[in-house]
Amino acid sequence: MHMKNILPILTLTTLAAAASAQVAAPAGLSYNRVGVSREGQNNNLSVSHLLGSSNVLLGLSTRTSDVNGGFNSSGYGYAFISVGYVFKSVASGIDATVYLGAGDQNTNSAVGVNLRRSLSEVYAGLEVALGYEKRQGSGSNVNESALSYELAYNINKQFQIAYGVVDQKNAEKRNSVTLRYNF
Repeated sequence: MHMKNILPILTLTTLAAAASAQVAAPAGLSYNRVGVSREGQNNNLSVSHLLGSSNVLLGLSTRTSDVNGGFNSSGYGYAFISVGYVFKSVASGIDATVYLGAGDQNTNSAVGVNLRRSLSEVYAGLEVALGYEKRQGSGSNVNESALSYELAYNINKQFQIAYGVVDQKNAEKRNSVTLRYNF
């Protein structure tokens, strides 16, 4: 093979590798992220962040008024803060997050668990999540619980899109679409 042929081949190979590296989905699960979602008539904003190199996860979420009843039927929005711990790869690559949270007068406290797993062996960038949350508040919201299911796709290292369902006890199932930015 002549030197003239090697240089173009190396150039094309390098360009192809660089292009595929920019499009590739992240290898692991990201916990440092900001999300904007639409759930029924509600708009939600959420932020989560791992503290330093620890597994302590801080979360903050806001929600506009819930016109369909459910966890917040006061007619106003709310803010919810949580502190959790991420147990990484507890079984078959599943990360388990256990958390405690607090909100406004309608959602005084919550305890929950969220299981997440990358499905990159099925399709690069795919992941699933399953969650359970028990909230206690005032009025009709006392001792409510909910299951949540989510299928997410990491478009690239920074952006993720997800479709989720919240199945709340004594209420309609709610669907959500979320766009997240991983940082």
